[in-house]
Amino acid sequence: MSAKFIPRENPEIYEINTGAWLYELSLLLGKPVRLRDVPSTEWDRLKALGMDLVWLMGVWNRSRLGRQVSLNEASFHHLFDTVCPDWGSQDVVGSCYSLNSHEPDPSIGTWEDIDQVRTALHQRNMGLVLDFIPNHTGIDHNWLIEHPDYYIQVAEDQYQKDKPAFFTVDHNGQTLFIAHGRDPNFPPWTDTAQLNYFNPATRKAMIQVIEKIALHCDGIRCDMAMLAINPIFQRIWGWANKNPAYVMPSQEFWAQATQRVPGLVFIAEAYWDTEWTLQQLGFDFVYDKRLYERLRNAAPREVYLHLKADLPYQRKLVRFIENHDELRSLTAFGPGKVKAAATLFSALPGMKLYFQGQLEGKQIRQPLQIRRTRPEPVNPEIRDFYAKLLPAVNQEIFHRGTWHLLEVFPESDPTAENLVAYSWKLGDSARLIVTNLSGNPSQGRISFPDEFAKFPNYEMTDILSGQKSLQSAQMMHSGIILKLQAYQGQLWEIASV
Repeated sequence: MSAKFIPRENPEIYEINTGAWLYELSLLLGKPVRLRDVPSTEWDRLKALGMDLVWLMGVWNRSRLGRQVSLNEASFHHLFDTVCPDWGSQDVVGSCYSLNSHEPDPSIGTWEDIDQVRTALHQRNMGLVLDFIPNHTGIDHNWLIEHPDYYIQVAEDQYQKDKPAFFTVDHNGQTLFIAHGRDPNFPPWTDTAQLNYFNPATRKAMIQVIEKIALHCDGIRCDMAMLAINPIFQRIWGWANKNPAYVMPSQEFWAQATQRVPGLVFIAEAYWDTEWTLQQLGFDFVYDKRLYERLRNAAPREVYLHLKADLPYQRKLVRFIENHDELRSLTAFGPGKVKAAATLFSALPGMKLYFQGQLEGKQIRQPLQIRRTRPEPVNPEIRDFYAKLLPAVNQEIFHRGTWHLLEVFPESDPTAENLVAYSWKLGDSARLIVTNLSGNPSQGRISFPDEFAKFPNYEMTDILSGQKSLQSAQMMHSGIILKLQAYQGQLWEIASV
């Protein structure tokens, strides 16, 4: 067992769709590639990008019956046709969130392979993150036969009323009616079986799963973590939870889990304003979906107000503009706005998540159930942009410095409200990040604290454009005027002269 890895403050994490990635490497190298076969240059590349953690998404043993759901449902066929017109049944691997077990999938490798990857990452001062799927299992998990009480069960009349929400299991001559997992805002996930978090035995078994995974990684990304919170579970499944032994526990599952496995980095996928609750239950980082939505759809002022939250809270948020659940960022934001959004989120406090293909400007969102898409070229403009941005935000000032959100004041017109600005300070070094989140040229005046009066003059260099500006300490204090083009982002390095 390797020593625990402790990431830097405000770490960077890189998400990899492991099955699709290994298939791509297999085609490239002309031989089957498992985790142990991954060239060391791949890990070197991620280290050069400045990553602190690598999330190998989808390494666990996928449900065989879940794969059949992917093969049989017409909706999946339409989706596969869109992203990979020449797909065949051999390309359909099933969802990596419909599991037969939290054991390595044979197509990925073994526990030894995972340990080998972890060692390779530790040698490069990076840590390994793996999935934990708490809410459900696949529909052929061995627990359905050995421990059906771990699952939400309903009476036959309820099954008859809403058959798509349930499935049957034969157990000791009886027919059991098991609920599919679900987010109540969407149809049931028909390749999953819903676990019962009000059964103490279920909780114990799932904590044992976490303890086993923790022997082989440095952190876990917990899928749909808010669904296991007691009041939320009661709201979704209370009507079906008729066994009098299964009452709402006095303690939250996540409090139990995080206390049992100290030192493991807990990352929560979470929505519905549960971020603060999950942080209090022991999570080190929680998804900041609200920032993503505001960057995409809200006025720039809403982004500014979002960033006024308390800093200790923000330092535990996972910032992103792309992951496997969302549209590709170039598609979601468009070729103009995507660079401004990337500039803004990449230097914020908290964990920053980058998804495989994001840095190359990929636009095809790959379904988890299929291992390949049609070929897609690298976008040179996006690639070159990230080649400038990532080395800049990898500097220690963004990990050990002091962060301040700045007010942008109007200067001869009202367009200052389109600008969002913040600074970092470490010793005599400073950075200023300004983004124009509108499609129109905008300008504003930004003033700095008195600490910039230490030297008479300062040189400002925008890392992204190469633009330079000389400012006196007096101007830094009274306010410098910045003019940005539509959807422009600036990352200024400020040095004393």
